[in-house]
Parts: sequence; C-alpha cells; structure tokens
Amino acid sequence: VQLQASGGGLVQVGESLRLSCGASGSTLSITAMAWHRQAPGKQRELVATISSGGKSSYADSVKGRFTISRDIANNILYLQMSSLKPEETAVYYCVADTFDDLPDGPVVARYWGQGTLVTVSS
Repeated sequence: VQLQASGGGLVQVGESLRLSCGASGSTLSITAMAWHRQAPGKQRELVATISSGGKSSYADSVKGRFTISRDIANNILYLQMSSLKPEETAVYYCVADTFDDLPDGPVVARYWGQGTLVTVSS
C-alpha cells in the first residue's frame, strides 16, 4: 500500500485546513486508517482513527475540532481540522493498517505516508 498525503500549509490561529491522503496498491486489504502527527522536538502522537466500518476515535486534544473521514470507493482519507492552535504545528502522517488472510496464515501490516507539514502561525 502506498499513501500520499497532501493539503498541509501555513494557516493562522483559529483557521481550518483539510488534509487528504490517497491510497494505492493493495487497498482492498486496508482495514483501519489513521492520522498521526509529530511536532518539532516531540514524539509522534495519534490524532484520529477510523475503522473500515466508519467508526472514528480522536485524541482528547482534538475532539470537537477535528473530523476524520474516509472515501472508501476512491481510497481517500481526510482530516478536517478547525480552530487550529500554534501547538498543532506538526508533520501529519496518514497510516493504513492491512489484513491479508493468506494460505500460510493471516498477515497484518502498517503503512505510513510521507507526511504533510501543517504550520499554525500566531
């Protein structure tokens, strides 16, 4: 699975931004997808996840402001972000988990996109 994130950029505090992540390759194997982020000098953290059935979950810090969604037909993952804060300046990564029920046994894997930079300026 190959993941290509886009939509990052420079925004002002309080503004909104939508990230997209296109998936290609063995997309039928994708189960859950997620967005992670890594701020300068900090560890990577989970932002939001969405299951193959559309169930979503969020980090407490983004609940009510971020929305994760998924266009399964077109293999696109989105992250709608609003009321952005300076501390949310980070590289945002999309992630796809896969499951393949192979003759030798099930195989699970995780794939990462290259990341897209979001800068929130005060």
